[in-house]
Amino acid sequence: MADPGFDDVLAAAARIAPHAHVTPVLDSRTIDALAGASLHFKAEHLQRVGAFKYRGACNAVWGLDADEARRGVVTHSSGNHGAALALAARGRGIGCHVVVPEGAVAGKLAAIEAYGATLHRCAPTIAAREAMCAQLAGQLGARIVHPYTDPLVIAGQGTAALELLAARRLDALVVPVGGGGLASGTALAIAGASPHTQLFVAEPEGAAETAASLATGERVTDFMPDTICDGLRGTLGAINFELLKSHGAKALVVDDTATLAAMLLVWTRMKQLIEPSAAVALAAVLAHRELFEGRRVGIILSGGNADLTALVNA
Repeated sequence: MADPGFDDVLAAAARIAPHAHVTPVLDSRTIDALAGASLHFKAEHLQRVGAFKYRGACNAVWGLDADEARRGVVTHSSGNHGAALALAARGRGIGCHVVVPEGAVAGKLAAIEAYGATLHRCAPTIAAREAMCAQLAGQLGARIVHPYTDPLVIAGQGTAALELLAARRLDALVVPVGGGGLASGTALAIAGASPHTQLFVAEPEGAAETAASLATGERVTDFMPDTICDGLRGTLGAINFELLKSHGAKALVVDDTATLAAMLLVWTRMKQLIEPSAAVALAAVLAHRELFEGRRVGIILSGGNADLTALVNA
């Protein structure tokens, strides 16, 4: 498949319009004061399945031709993408198989099953996930919908930023980065809709391969993630790295303590339930106040699927 561009983001917006929510943009004067900036939060935790991932999965599923769709889809996921693909596949009436790593958040696995997918467990490494995914695709004839390198997924994820940029004029936009689907889709949206807006990608200190990759100009893949941000443990994809590099993205790294503090801040001040993988973007803005002070800053709150069982039992 060809690398995606801005036209693909526009096509994705039209394709998913009957299925995905146009999520609201939220503001908080209290958090603005802490940041010294005007912050505008794109509430993707209020998207279907509780995460932006539904956008890319929906675009991928409804972008299949009839013959491909009939054979179903397969992916690997630690949670949100798997749930999103399962729901999109159910909406089109096709089969969905999701390879999940051991140790994934139980609530996210329950959501994948509730949306009708078949789970296949594997070792908690990217290599194991992708090997089992390829094996299942061969056995079933199903289309692999990669969680972040699939061009249709990338274009679909870019629609969140497209909506935000249509609603607010922004000097900067900050998004979480793991595998890079949301970040690279956002880069495409900015390039076509608001070229003056600066893109920052936020990632946890325990999985900071994007910062290392952008700093050296070479994609870093040899690392062992150690972070509470379970949605950001994936390895930055090759296509995603090239898109981020070519669009001049800047990486910001924060530790888990700062991320948890930002999550609690959103819970208490905005009354919005977000997960650590979403809070990392706000944490980055607060930790690097000098970069954003006095500016209009967009932040994509990527998901709200926190492990509430662990919270209650803590």
